[in-house]
Amino acid sequence: MRAQVSVILPVHNAEPWLDECLGSVLQQDFEGSMELSVFNDASKDKSMAILEEWKVKLEGAGILVVTGGHSSPSPRGVGYSKNQAIAQSSGTYLCFLDSDDVMMPQRVRLQLEAAARHPTSIIGCQVRREPPNSTERYMRWINQLTSDQLLTQVFTSNGPTVIMPTWFCSRAWFSHVGQFDEGGQGVPEDLLFFYNHLRKGGGVVRVDQSLLLYRYHPSAATHSILEYVGPQTWGGAGVLWTLRGQLRSRVQCPKVLEMPTCGFGETSALAPCTAQPLGEDIMRQQGLCLVSAMLPECVDMRGACPRVQVACRRSLVSCVSPKVAAFCDVDENKIRKGFYCYEDSQERPKPQVPILHFRAARPPFVICVKLDLTGGAFEDNLRSLHLQEGRDFLHFS
Repeated sequence: MRAQVSVILPVHNAEPWLDECLGSVLQQDFEGSMELSVFNDASKDKSMAILEEWKVKLEGAGILVVTGGHSSPSPRGVGYSKNQAIAQSSGTYLCFLDSDDVMMPQRVRLQLEAAARHPTSIIGCQVRREPPNSTERYMRWINQLTSDQLLTQVFTSNGPTVIMPTWFCSRAWFSHVGQFDEGGQGVPEDLLFFYNHLRKGGGVVRVDQSLLLYRYHPSAATHSILEYVGPQTWGGAGVLWTLRGQLRSRVQCPKVLEMPTCGFGETSALAPCTAQPLGEDIMRQQGLCLVSAMLPECVDMRGACPRVQVACRRSLVSCVSPKVAAFCDVDENKIRKGFYCYEDSQERPKPQVPILHFRAARPPFVICVKLDLTGGAFEDNLRSLHLQEGRDFLHFS
C-alpha cells in the first residue's frame, strides 16, 4: 500500500545524532500514512544497529521502515543516497531529512498542507540552528526572506532560498524535475536540483514556523562543496559561480521576466540594458563574468570589504569589458580618477571601465555584495534608491 508521505533519510556515519533524528520521526503528529526510507551509504559506525532498534518502535507506531544501502569501501555521496532512498520508497509526497537534524512534531502535517496547495513547489520552513549562535548571518537570511525574495535571491552565494533538509514536495513533481546529481563529494546536488526545479517553472514556498533543528558541525556535507573542482568538470570555473551563472541565463522568475544585465554596488559592474531575456551566449558575454569580477579593490558603501579574487577580475575584463558601462563605488579617490584600467590585458588600448558614484547609476542593477555585513549601512543606501527587487535589481553575491 502506498504511503501518503515518505521521509527520505540518507545515512552515512550518523551515530552521534541518529537517535534524536529517528525519535523526531516517531513524534510526528501527522495522522496519515507515513513511511521512513533509509539508505545507508557505506557507514562504518553503529548507524545501522541504531536504525534496527528504532525500526521496531517506528513500525509499532504504524510507520513502515524501508532500508537499503551498500557496504563499499567508500560512500557514493548524498545525491546517490537520496535517489536510492526515493526509489525504494512509495509515498505520494517526499519529506527530506538529514540524519543529523531533528524535525518538530508538526513538520510533516504543516508542510503536507502547503504542498497540497502548491503542487509544483518546493516547500521549506524556518529553522533553528544548533549551536544557536553559529552561522548567524545565514540564519537571518534563510528565516527572514520574504515570499518574493524566495525567488529573487536564488543567485546569491547562500544557495537555495529554502535549505535542503527542510524540503517537501510531491513525488510527481520530483520525477518531473529529475533526480539528484550523483557526482559525489564536492558537488552541490541540492543546488543543482533547485536550479533545475526553477528552470522547469517550479515555485518556492516556506512555512513560516521553525520546523527543524538544523545542526552545524565540521563533518556536515555542506562543508565539502567545492568552489573550484577543475576544468575537466566545470570548465575551470567555481562550481557555485558556474551554477548561478547558468541559472541566470535560463530561468525566468515571476518578477524577473526580462533580465537586462547591469550591475550595482561597491563591488559590482554596470552594463547597458539588453532589453530582452538573456540567452546563454549573452550570459557568457555579459552576465556571469560581469558579476563574478568586481572592482579592482572592493570597498563597500562605507568602507573596506574583502578584495575580490584576481581570477574573477580577469574573467570580467576578458569577457565583457566592451559591454560594461561602469563600476559603482563611494571611494572619492576612485571616483575622482574616473576609471579602472585592467593593466594585465593584452588588448590595445587596454580596457578602461568608468567608475561612478552609486547614486549616479540607473537601474537595472546586479548587486554583488554580501548582505548584513555593514551594520545596515549598505542596505540603507540601497533602500534610499527606492528600487524594486526583481525588477530594478538582483542580488548575485
